[in-house]
Amino acid sequence: MCGIVGYVGTGDAKEVIIDGLKKLEYRGYDSAGIALCMDGKLEIRKSVGRIANLEELLDKESIKATTGIGHTRWATHGAPSDMNAHPHCNMESTVAVVHNGIIENYVDLKEWLIKDYGIHFNSETDTEVIAHLVSIYYDGNLEDAVFKAIDKMRGAFTVGIVCADEPDKIVAFRRDAPLIAGIGQNCNFIASDIPALLKYVREIYLIENNEMVVLTKDDIKIYNAAREEVHRDVFHVTWDADAAEKGGYDHFMLKEIYEQPKGLHETLERRLDAYGNIKLDGIKMTKEDIMNFNKVYIVACGTAYHAGLMGKFAIEKMARIPVEVEVASEFRYRDPFVDENTLFIAVSQSGETLDTLAALREAKSKGARVLSVVNVVGSSVARESDDVFYTWAGPEIAVASTKAYTTQVMCMFLIGLYMGHTKGTIDLDYYRHFIQELKAIPDKLSLVLKDEHKIRNIAKSIYKREQVFFIGRGPDVGVSFEGSLKLKEISYINSFAIAAGELKHGTIALIEQGTLVVALATQDKLYEKMLSNIQEVKARGAWVLGVAKENNREIMKQADEVIFIPDCMDEITPLLSVVPLQLLAYYIAKERGCDIDKPKNLAKSVTVE
Repeated sequence: MCGIVGYVGTGDAKEVIIDGLKKLEYRGYDSAGIALCMDGKLEIRKSVGRIANLEELLDKESIKATTGIGHTRWATHGAPSDMNAHPHCNMESTVAVVHNGIIENYVDLKEWLIKDYGIHFNSETDTEVIAHLVSIYYDGNLEDAVFKAIDKMRGAFTVGIVCADEPDKIVAFRRDAPLIAGIGQNCNFIASDIPALLKYVREIYLIENNEMVVLTKDDIKIYNAAREEVHRDVFHVTWDADAAEKGGYDHFMLKEIYEQPKGLHETLERRLDAYGNIKLDGIKMTKEDIMNFNKVYIVACGTAYHAGLMGKFAIEKMARIPVEVEVASEFRYRDPFVDENTLFIAVSQSGETLDTLAALREAKSKGARVLSVVNVVGSSVARESDDVFYTWAGPEIAVASTKAYTTQVMCMFLIGLYMGHTKGTIDLDYYRHFIQELKAIPDKLSLVLKDEHKIRNIAKSIYKREQVFFIGRGPDVGVSFEGSLKLKEISYINSFAIAAGELKHGTIALIEQGTLVVALATQDKLYEKMLSNIQEVKARGAWVLGVAKENNREIMKQADEVIFIPDCMDEITPLLSVVPLQLLAYYIAKERGCDIDKPKNLAKSVTVE
């Protein structure tokens, strides 16, 4: 979850690294640090808290260097502090390491280093072990020392390393944590993620598992685990650097909410041919493949899991194949039944979530066909899948996902439609009508966004509540989960989501005078039942905020406030109804003074178990 940046060249390494770290702060922001190679020694500066604190520290002194590494931290081993901040170094301060991941056997390694080498440790982190390992193996060749150190380590990690004795070189290694190398002119880069480098380069190398990359200002070399040089095709980044900036919005989250009409349009239109039919370019599933699938697993984490719930609804309804949606962190530990007739769908914004990757590998080893739904081209999940369905959301910087979620849901609908049309389990009229309804969604979503002022005013009246319940039926249940998660993530309000029909099986005991209930009632077939559920909570004193289609006005007699969305098919209301909940969470968090883009204890991409 941490962010890593490295630079070697002729420019100001400090400036480049700090700028890159700011672009990666969504990966972790407990502390930050930098190691610069200067005059035959390493200058290391660290600070607890945000990167701005590190920047302020560096501004107090004149440090010029052309090689360095930097780090922004999401704490796993050791509390956030100056002492535990990266980079970590050996006892002589000649080797410095930045690290993203976990060294699982660090306790054993630490005890061995203390006993056999008399090493003194200064931090509580697993990372410091790496610096000492490299140091004891170093005999003038940094690459060799890193390979020997890596051989001792277990876990999932990426490391970036500099050495005072080789001041014009950076060595990095990847094992199950993201790493890219940027190709510049008289300079080269490493980073955890593309946004860190958008300002400087568009040509990158995607570093694979168990590969080492060695950077000088004039060269980038990649080596596999056998220490053989690997020749890699250059990957061209199409993201615009401006896409990773706020563009006048107060927060990335608000900007990304407003980018959803564009993202949905792009995701849809790229998958339609000239006749308006779904085309799956780059996806090699044949009709025979689809006919042979007898089970689908959709596996994801967090918000992507909620998109998976929409996938279950779409695929079961349209393709008539049973679907299970599972949390990735649990999937492989229960020995699920998977075989060659299983379609495994991995959903991930970053394509680097370790739990999702591990589940994917488990399913693939058992013979499943793997289809991934990801936003980041060339990510690990994408590269390890048989087929990839890209969302075209653009870079998502805010930790709380918005546009990635809605584009994932769009992909799920398209997959369900395609499979159902191919199998013949939906008729042509339904297929075409559904696509036309999807094409209208971006414009309808723009209308929802025009109600921002109303949602803002509602937020001002309820932001002091400390407990909220979200309820819904049918697809609205999944939307309730996502709305509840958004509120928890950025406002820290204790929020719960439940299928409305389950209220009477326990949860209604918690409803009392003034309890805030957000009730989604967008399903025409279930509308009357939802009105009954609203009456149930109102009878116990709840204050109800309803979300409904604009033609269903009866809800105004039951709810205290109502947000209306444009009329559409029941099936696709999740693409519209979630947006008021995103805005509600945003404005509640703003009223509460929360750090919206960087909520406490969270990071954008979870690359540890």
